[in-house]
Amino acid sequence: MRNTKRTLAALTCAFALLPAGAAFAGSGPAPAPAKERSVRSTAPSAAGNPASAKAQDAGVCADAYQIGTTGYVKRGTETIASVKQFYSPNCAENYAYVWVWDSFKATAGDYDVTTAVYSYSRDEYLGQRSWTNTTAQEFWSHGTLTVSECTAAVGYVRKAGDPVANGGASSKRC
Repeated sequence: MRNTKRTLAALTCAFALLPAGAAFAGSGPAPAPAKERSVRSTAPSAAGNPASAKAQDAGVCADAYQIGTTGYVKRGTETIASVKQFYSPNCAENYAYVWVWDSFKATAGDYDVTTAVYSYSRDEYLGQRSWTNTTAQEFWSHGTLTVSECTAAVGYVRKAGDPVANGGASSKRC
């Protein structure tokens, strides 16, 4: 018992001599991420990527982000596309975005797509762009100067052979 007390006392003294601020491997703040990792992806995505090639082709500003809730385009009971509205603070513009779902794209053949920003105060589609006989997945409208208006993104998809397009809209944003 006496040896145990001495050993405990010796260990306590030894630990007291260690500096309180000692760092060990794996402790402390994480290192800053490498520059290569901070480069923004240019891959298209269902969430919408303003840095993608199609977004850049439409003139979408790099700081654009989704506003409001996502709308959906349905063909019967099948959801075939998502519709989102984006806003860029740097460019003071709104954009509409349509993403055709994989399940529809895989079986549809070609289709037509239209996307635009709808202005409630003007009762007009703005920034509209349309594609015919396409099999692409990602579609952006042109930017619109509607930041001070109530707006929604709208999207229409028409499968070849269907007489009428199916449409959807994101939520109204003011």
